[in-house]
Amino acid sequence: MPTKFLLPEDRIPTHWYNVVADMPHRPPPPLHPGTKKPIGPADLAPIFPMAVIEQEVSDQRWIPIPEAVREVYALWRPTPLHRAKRLEEALGTPAHIYYKYEGTSPAGSHKPNTALPQAYYNKQEGVRRLATETGAGQWGCALSLACRIFGLECTVYMVRVSYDQKPYRRLMMETWGGTVIPSPSNATAAGRRILEQDPASLGSLGVAISEAVEDAASREDTKYSLGSVLNHVLLHQTVIGQEAKAQMELAGEYPDVVIGCHGGGSNYGGLCLPFVADAFTGKKVRFVAVEPAACPTLTKGKVAYDFGDTVGLTPLVRMHTLGHAFAPPGIHAGGLRYHGAAPLISQLVEDGLIAARAVRQLDTFEAAVQFARCEGIIPAPESAHAIRGAIDEALEAKAEGRPRVILFGLSGHGHFDLSAYDAYLRGRLEDYDYPAEDVDESLAGIAQLQP
Repeated sequence: MPTKFLLPEDRIPTHWYNVVADMPHRPPPPLHPGTKKPIGPADLAPIFPMAVIEQEVSDQRWIPIPEAVREVYALWRPTPLHRAKRLEEALGTPAHIYYKYEGTSPAGSHKPNTALPQAYYNKQEGVRRLATETGAGQWGCALSLACRIFGLECTVYMVRVSYDQKPYRRLMMETWGGTVIPSPSNATAAGRRILEQDPASLGSLGVAISEAVEDAASREDTKYSLGSVLNHVLLHQTVIGQEAKAQMELAGEYPDVVIGCHGGGSNYGGLCLPFVADAFTGKKVRFVAVEPAACPTLTKGKVAYDFGDTVGLTPLVRMHTLGHAFAPPGIHAGGLRYHGAAPLISQLVEDGLIAARAVRQLDTFEAAVQFARCEGIIPAPESAHAIRGAIDEALEAKAEGRPRVILFGLSGHGHFDLSAYDAYLRGRLEDYDYPAEDVDESLAGIAQLQP
């Protein structure tokens, strides 16, 4: 049995898969926060290019990938599918464990899958500059790279705690020409407002989004680019799952369960949605989204309309949310520290098709180290949540004495997250379960936002 399952470059997907076309219950539309009426293209035009807006609202099943984007995808796509034989042996499990590895991209994660088309579409429409936010830094790196490839300027508002924890992510962005600003900052009214309330704020993705949206809306030559949550982002990421399906065929197996880490939903959506299409036709397959107990959006959040940012500059989106005022602790999985979830993932969780579970930080890093010592790859802290979920599934199969096929997404490497491993290996990392009463307090502020 091979260890790696590889596809040639001519098997790079030619289209993105839009799950909206097949969903029995489609997510309700975003609303204008003032009128509580569905927003239209004109409302989004100040911050997104029209091609992206059209994809955001599309119900077309297959959307062509521009050839210019596929040509750049070929720098690293198709990405490999691995059989984790050594991990299986260490666990003593009858399960077969496979992982789709997105860390082979130039930026080291799955994020360029959507950064490239977003930069391309903006360039086609005459945009000169993009503004965005980033948590752990994977998205900021990806967009800085994409902007360099397509000739755009890039400004990244990086969550302060990650800016301090992960200096090499910042250096990657700057190497590709990106301008990186720690958030909250004095560069925007939104940032200044947060700093007035808390001068020592660690920041959050919600705050950084507020700053980036304000930046984009205030300049004619600038648009905003988002790395997760929205429909068009998950759409672009479906190259992951499409390739994985073809590679599982090469392996002669089909997953019983598809597992991924969950923050905003881009990584997990990209892997699972092409398999969700099979579930819609009756295929028996389970889906598990794994999130940190310190930021339990799917497991403790409420399905409601909420802002995508902290200050309230975005449209209202119906999703699992901890409340836009949620202030996450400074855990090392910075890419999962978001108060909301992708509406597509939220709807599938609400419909019972995707199960969600929360895991603690110490258990997650235990799984990450075990994986690294078996398979050699040091995973990003975000990806380690998927590994924790996969190991738990494999141990369950062992306890039952029944084989099962497990597929999980290894969304990126942890080469620039070694401070997190240092903290874990030196015993300085702590568990944190976000208290239910704090969730209730944060959610209290969104009652007036409901239609």
